[in-house]
Amino acid sequence: MRIANLSGRLALIADGRAVDVERASGGTFSADPQAVYEQWDAFRTWAAGTDLPEGTAFDPAELGSPAPAPRQTLAIGLNYRDHAAESGFTVPEGLPPVFTKFVTSITGPVTEVKLPAQGHTDWEVELVAVIGRRAEGVTETDAWRHVAGLAVGQDISERVSQLAGPVPQFSLGKSFPGFAPIGPWLVTPDEFDDPDDLELRAAINGEEVQKGRTRDLIFSVPALIARLSAVLPLLPGDVIFTGTPAGVGLGRDPQRWLAAGDELVSSVEGIGELRQTFVA
Repeated sequence: MRIANLSGRLALIADGRAVDVERASGGTFSADPQAVYEQWDAFRTWAAGTDLPEGTAFDPAELGSPAPAPRQTLAIGLNYRDHAAESGFTVPEGLPPVFTKFVTSITGPVTEVKLPAQGHTDWEVELVAVIGRRAEGVTETDAWRHVAGLAVGQDISERVSQLAGPVPQFSLGKSFPGFAPIGPWLVTPDEFDDPDDLELRAAINGEEVQKGRTRDLIFSVPALIARLSAVLPLLPGDVIFTGTPAGVGLGRDPQRWLAAGDELVSSVEGIGELRQTFVA
C-alpha cells in the first residue's frame, strides 16, 4: 500500500492514480495526512477490505511529505561504515549519534530549496521509516510491526552551521527551510521482498554521487527502533532518518557543495524519488 499527502489531503496511490481517503471512507478517516497514524490499524484494515473508487491523475509537485508534522523526528548519524570513514569518525558502538531535524524543515518530494548565504550545503540520501504503532521497549524481532512504512528522505545539511564550535550544531545545521524532503509517498513494509535490503542513490545534475544498500546499515531499522524505544517512546507518525552511505560533499577531496541551479535527485528502490532544485 502507498499512502500520500496530495495537496494537504490523505490519499492512497494505486496504479499511479490518487484516491482521496476522506471521501472514499465517507469521513471515517480525516483528510489530515498526519492524523492517520493514530488510527493506523483501523486504516490498514479499511484499506485492505474496501473496493476503492478509480483514482485521479496528479502532478508529483502537488505531493507533500507523507508525515508532514511528526511529534518527533529522529535522525541517525554515522550509520554506514563507509560514511563514518569519509567523515573522519570511528564506527559508533552502542547507540549511534542521534539528532533531530526540526519540523519546519520538512517538505514534499519536489521542491525548490534556498541555499543559506555563505554556507556549504551538502546532500545525504536516506531511507526514512515512519512509526505506525507506539513503540516502547520494543525488541528487534517485533520492530517491523511498529513501522507504518518507508519513504525516501534527504538529510540536506549546511556544514558551516553544523560544524561551528565549540560544540557542533547538528540539528540547526540540518533544519533550514526545505532541508528535510520526504516522499514521494509512504510504502508499507509488506510491499518489499526484503525491507532490510534496498538500494539508495543520489545524483546531482545527472551525475551519480551516492549509491548504497540498506543491508549495510550498522544499525538496521529494527535495531534502531529497539535501541531508541529503550530510551523514549516512539509515537505514531514519528519519523526516523536512518543514515546515509558514503559520497557526501564533505567527504570528497576536494570537498563539493550544492550550488544555485543544481538539481538533486534522490531515490530508494521500490519507493520512488525526490527532486530538489537549489536557488541562491
